[in-house]
Amino acid sequence: MVNRLATATSPYLLQHAQNPVDWWEWGPEAFEEARRRGVPVLLSVGYAACHWCHVMAHESFEDEATAAYLNEHFVSVKVDREERPDVDAVYMQATTSMTGHGGWPMTVVLDHEGSPFFAGTYFPDRPRHGQPAFRQVLEALADAWQNRSDEVRRVAANLREHLSSTSLATAGAPITRAVLDGAVRTLALEYDADAAGFGGAPKFPPSMVLEFLRRHGEREMLGATLEAMARGGIHDQLGGGFARYSVDTDWVVPHFEKMLYDNALLLRVYAEWDTPVGVWAAEGIADFLLGELRTPEGGFASALDADSEGAEGTYYVWTPAQLTEVLGPEDGPWAARLLGVTDAGTFEHGTSTLQLRQDPDDLDRWFDCQRRLREARSHRERPARDDKVVAAWNGLAISGLCRAGALIGLPEYVAAATAAGQLLWRVHLVDGRLRRVSRDGVVGAPAGVLEDNGCVAAGFLDLLQATGDAVWLERAGAILELALTHFAAEDGGFFDTADDAEALVARPRDPSDNASPSGLASMVHALSTYAALTGSGRHRDAAEAALASVATLAERAPRFAGWSLAAAESMLDGPVEIAIVGDWSEQRDQLEARARREPGAVVVVADRADEAIPLLAGRTPVDGRAAAYVCRHLVCERPVSTVEELDEALSR
Repeated sequence: MVNRLATATSPYLLQHAQNPVDWWEWGPEAFEEARRRGVPVLLSVGYAACHWCHVMAHESFEDEATAAYLNEHFVSVKVDREERPDVDAVYMQATTSMTGHGGWPMTVVLDHEGSPFFAGTYFPDRPRHGQPAFRQVLEALADAWQNRSDEVRRVAANLREHLSSTSLATAGAPITRAVLDGAVRTLALEYDADAAGFGGAPKFPPSMVLEFLRRHGEREMLGATLEAMARGGIHDQLGGGFARYSVDTDWVVPHFEKMLYDNALLLRVYAEWDTPVGVWAAEGIADFLLGELRTPEGGFASALDADSEGAEGTYYVWTPAQLTEVLGPEDGPWAARLLGVTDAGTFEHGTSTLQLRQDPDDLDRWFDCQRRLREARSHRERPARDDKVVAAWNGLAISGLCRAGALIGLPEYVAAATAAGQLLWRVHLVDGRLRRVSRDGVVGAPAGVLEDNGCVAAGFLDLLQATGDAVWLERAGAILELALTHFAAEDGGFFDTADDAEALVARPRDPSDNASPSGLASMVHALSTYAALTGSGRHRDAAEAALASVATLAERAPRFAGWSLAAAESMLDGPVEIAIVGDWSEQRDQLEARARREPGAVVVVADRADEAIPLLAGRTPVDGRAAAYVCRHLVCERPVSTVEELDEALSR
């Protein structure tokens, strides 16, 4: 049996390279093989940090008998959803249409044209919890393919038609102030007043919604949610960074995988919160990114796994006895009370996650305990790292590090963001087009999708604002030009794949945010920022048209349109453009600090005017002092030189 996964870029595919299943990567060769043999295609989609993907792999794909049945009756295709989000999006839509829910691992069976006729998620190795065994499912599907082909063709045709219809153009209207106010009211109805956050369990960090609330000026839901998450078990109280979601409503027990995109988005919103808890959480996230996810090439790895030592969460949970063993008989019980570690346990098998619901009564004592616990934990088996570099998520990390570095005053964050930007430009740009992933400095084959172009362009524009280096404006402009050429839809929105990308059963187009911002929302942020920096009406028009295409979603389901709403909030305000020019001084630092605290503002700081950055063109100091120029809606205020004057200009 040929091992077709042995040379894959994806660590997830490499995890399956030694399976007895005769796996194929996604591509026309797999469908040609299925056509030649007269068997259906079994598509299995997951990702490296997915706990239940590991469970299904161990139960079924590592099982010789199950693998033999798969190899005889199917052509099996393994896809990393993070590497091929286009494939994942199309077949996840089919899965939710057929079953009413989705998730990973995703299991879909396709005909020779790629049309699905069966879909599901995890299947156990034997009947359990009302689910059939995976082998039973496979046998029923093989029988249907052989003996009920008319039914298979009918289901596949209906699903193909449904999937194609969802890519059609949608009419829209501008997102107005009334829409934004209505979105906040809707969010308030879904807000958990007891534990903060939105909705019930499982509870995900609502980073994009929080960015919208901040720009809108809503402080109560914003502050309570950020505080509750930072103090909960979802936050790694020893090493910094956040897990993917909480399985309960109170943020106590997380699903322990730690994703780059979550932490990149949370880094930004915590740094912007401007409170001691916000600074503490932001610095912890940044330390986690630089210490645990940074790759030797300067990019950021995708995730840390949830599992170690064969179980979920083992690396992160503690018992009172374990705390005492590390900290001693006095500090151990004190830390247990502080961190909510109980004899009964808050997790499994008498273990507890670590929470910090109250500030320590002795900070020095806590810092010493934290250091010793962190050192002791380092000797445990570490969760595996998915070390592929995803362009979009690195764009988000660049933005988060630039914002945190500028707001907290830590230039090493900006330096790390710059290195990641250089990697993306040097490795991921091939023949002028973005590629989705790289690993060990070697770019992968999958083409960049819309979110890659939007997030990377936005990251480059944040690098411009953090460094004043005009090369990032030029690079962002090149990426946006290609995106406008290859991803634009006739109604003003965007498709998620390029017009010359591999044709799937439907061209994916999803404007809603999920765990990370939608491609459309990412593009709106980048386009509107580029327009503010350059004065380009074409880019502003494209941003407004794209926003109009999601107005209905923003009104009806604001929890899934937070990033678009955040962009709309800033665009209604201008966005505010602030150029600060003058030699470095304490007075210039004060102006910059105030400017960067303005929600949604586009800020550039330089020693002198720079014609390569239109927002800085012709700007000069005033009476030998650094001056701030505030502009919005194509109109500029007179330059000001004091924080009080800048406050007044920004309040108009």
